[in-house]
Amino acid sequence: MTGPMPMPASLVLAGAGKMGGAMLAGWLDAGLDPRRTTIIDPVPSGAIVDLCIERGIALNPPAPEPGAVLVLGIKPQGLETAAPGLDRLIGRDTLLVSILAGKTIADLRARLPRARAVVRAMPNLPASIGRGATGACANPEVTPAQRAAAEALFAANGTVAWLTDEAQIDAVTAVSGSGPAYVFLLAETLADAGIAAGLDPDVARNLARATVAGAGALLDADPAEAADLRRNVTSPGGTTAAALDVLMRPDGLGALMREAVAAARRRAEDLAG
Repeated sequence: MTGPMPMPASLVLAGAGKMGGAMLAGWLDAGLDPRRTTIIDPVPSGAIVDLCIERGIALNPPAPEPGAVLVLGIKPQGLETAAPGLDRLIGRDTLLVSILAGKTIADLRARLPRARAVVRAMPNLPASIGRGATGACANPEVTPAQRAAAEALFAANGTVAWLTDEAQIDAVTAVSGSGPAYVFLLAETLADAGIAAGLDPDVARNLARATVAGAGALLDADPAEAADLRRNVTSPGGTTAAALDVLMRPDGLGALMREAVAAARRRAEDLAG
């Protein structure tokens, strides 16, 4: 398929917080019709209110109509309370797209009995600049046209990877869903290490920020594997090698990252309860 895929004919977004709002901006830029878009959010941010006024998006109408797609962007813990109202937003041909961590397709269908076609997805915050990474899986009731509609939504915010096993979503949550925070922490701790090494705090923070951002851009631009790029900038016996000897020891960064991802995955599984 070439060129951008068409946006859904109509869409209801339930929950326009940081992630929902970030995704919505990308969808509008990709051609989603604001006049066929509805936002349901009991406490919308000022930015969302302004966006709705500017673009003519319906915000909390008294009797919202079901859309071709209903996107759940609420807090996972709020699903039980919100379910009755959300179920009324599901029509016979509505595709339900959920970005709720820990809530399985079975959970969603149990709480939203009108839902048939369901896509469960896990995006991440860089969707706000069109550089997101989304893992998604669909139940058998999702038609090819509905899958294409979901693909168009995810692709408008960055990269999408379709999963064949829903059980992998918790791992996606732990790797790419939570992953940006790990990278931000890397920039934070690299700056702190630079300050400890004698750099002026502002200099250390600027260098750390630029280094992480630049390395990420290079990783995106170069098709080589991350391990190959690492080896390319590591001279035997040099300064980088000395640092990597610390980071790559058995109890180093690799072990910590595996432990962190495992903890995030367990938490995603706990949220299903």
